[in-house]
Amino acid sequence: MRSRGADTLTNRFHLMENPAVTAPAEGFFPSFLLVTCGTLLAALLGAAHRLGLFYQLMHKVDETSVQHGGENVAAVLRAHGVRFIFTLVGGHISPLLVACEKLGIRVVDTRHEVTAVFAADAVARLTGTVGVAAVTAGPGLTNTVTAVKNAQVAQSPVLLLGGAASTLLQKRGALQAIDQMSLFRPLCKFCASVRRVRDIIPTLRAAMAAAQSGTPGPVFVELPVDVLYPYYMVQKEMVPAKLPKGLMGRVISWYLKNCLANLFVGAWEPQPEGPLPLDIPQASPQQVQRCVEILSRAKKPLLLLGSQALLPPVPADKLRAAVETLGVPCFLGGMARGLLGRNHPLHIRQNRGAALKKADVVLLAGAVCDFRLSYGRILSHKSKIIIINRNRDDMLLNSDIFWKPQEAVQGDVASFMLKLVEGLQGQMWAPEWAEELREADRQKEQTFREKAAMPVAQHLNPLRVLQLVEETLPDNSFLVVDGGDFVATAAYLVQPRGPLRWLDPGAFGTLGVGAGFALGAKLCQPDAEVWCLFGDGAFGYSLIEFDTFVRHKIPVMALVGNDAGWTQISREQVPRLGSNVACGLAYTDYHKAAMGLGAQGLLLSRENEDHVVKVLRDGQQQCRDGHPVVINILIGRTDFRDGSISV
Repeated sequence: MRSRGADTLTNRFHLMENPAVTAPAEGFFPSFLLVTCGTLLAALLGAAHRLGLFYQLMHKVDETSVQHGGENVAAVLRAHGVRFIFTLVGGHISPLLVACEKLGIRVVDTRHEVTAVFAADAVARLTGTVGVAAVTAGPGLTNTVTAVKNAQVAQSPVLLLGGAASTLLQKRGALQAIDQMSLFRPLCKFCASVRRVRDIIPTLRAAMAAAQSGTPGPVFVELPVDVLYPYYMVQKEMVPAKLPKGLMGRVISWYLKNCLANLFVGAWEPQPEGPLPLDIPQASPQQVQRCVEILSRAKKPLLLLGSQALLPPVPADKLRAAVETLGVPCFLGGMARGLLGRNHPLHIRQNRGAALKKADVVLLAGAVCDFRLSYGRILSHKSKIIIINRNRDDMLLNSDIFWKPQEAVQGDVASFMLKLVEGLQGQMWAPEWAEELREADRQKEQTFREKAAMPVAQHLNPLRVLQLVEETLPDNSFLVVDGGDFVATAAYLVQPRGPLRWLDPGAFGTLGVGAGFALGAKLCQPDAEVWCLFGDGAFGYSLIEFDTFVRHKIPVMALVGNDAGWTQISREQVPRLGSNVACGLAYTDYHKAAMGLGAQGLLLSRENEDHVVKVLRDGQQQCRDGHPVVINILIGRTDFRDGSISV
């Protein structure tokens, strides 16, 4: 039997043999203290970083400077070659507008924010650069949503600058303060909110590069009011003269002054302002070669060119030369309308569906298989399809259901076309195919001529009016189209005179683009004549902007096809549902309304139907004299699909 003393001795012996058993207990408190101190230090360093204390140690705040963030905005825009900024003024954005004016950027204010964005969209399409609009916070921005979505669908590089409540007052119930970022993220490729003056320049450079890279599209930069105004003004608003006394007062005072310092620290240090490199996808040589081999074996090739074909970096004249060298009959859509000029033998304008069914190779160059091509169902399963598009989703749209590409190439359309022509080395196709398509064109156009000669019981025959417009339209004209029936008929009868001389809303089908598009087009090409073809329904959106045209001395001519209704809707609504409810308008005196805004107004009706050309030429002359003009044309109702006319 062991003694208690022996057990104690044994326990001590084991403890001496296993000293590690006691080590954790002996080192626990120092280790805990070390971890706690490290965590506390990391938290303090993180807080100091978030409060901007480290940056303030290395950079200064110039409290005496009268510079403001609006000047940084204007400097970046000028460095990117921006010539115009469209706006509807608001206190949130006043500094950037004033700064743009001082740097020679023309500030054009409209009567509705949506028009400002439409005008920026037109500038982007016609110049290949970024179009810029600036609007105030809250309702100013919400008013632009339709135009921004239209730019997204049309793939236009538009920069929207939006005012916002000051950084400290956001989410605190400030005037016109909403979550603007959540509103625009689904609509824009790039969204950013600037929180410090020094971030204005790099943020804008990144936004403008994003707008033009890959698949172009709109971008949004939010500029809170306190990053745009000068230091002394922001200080007056941010740091009140009287603060609560005691410790809390000192803490609040320090916090507000630190926020002010963070806003302006390093604000005026030199930064690069010019454009960043763009990322534009290109087809690989292997893809081009495969397409060359497919097309070289074609007997009845067909080319469909969409808006993407007119994007930079390839100029329109080089693309036109490539299409002519290729020698394949083509249909032109969207911004590609007018690429080959008027009455070019390769340009087929009618019976596209029938042509697609007969073609053995179809090249969709920037065209998309959405509703415009019946989701791909219009393509023949016997045809070999080559599709080229910058956007992969657009390129393969509905390819898993109704059609299948032989070759799908993600890349710039115009660059691909140049390489394709080079690879084919002047190959020619039998002329009988193109002649067959042209003959179908001639037959359809003869049908239109016959319908245009038909007498109508009241008002004017719209087909006849549009034929005379086609005969009168000068070679240096731009066509802006905005409407339903009248515009759809015009698309068949009136031809743009050259590349980038046709502006329509695009696949989103937006009504109301007319005034904004006309504004942007005339500013880009002041020596050209801008003719706007409106339906009377669509013209309601644009009428007030004739005040804008008058104030800014921008002469454009609007032709309003006035059939007193939303006829494109009523034509289907009445036979299907038995009611014309909400489809009726009046034969309004739009020309007189325009005169009330300071423009010139003319009327075309049954009384002067023998003088249509004279009235058109009178309108032209008044535009050349510097006056905006509205010609109100009272017409019968037309179904452009079969050319029938009713009253």
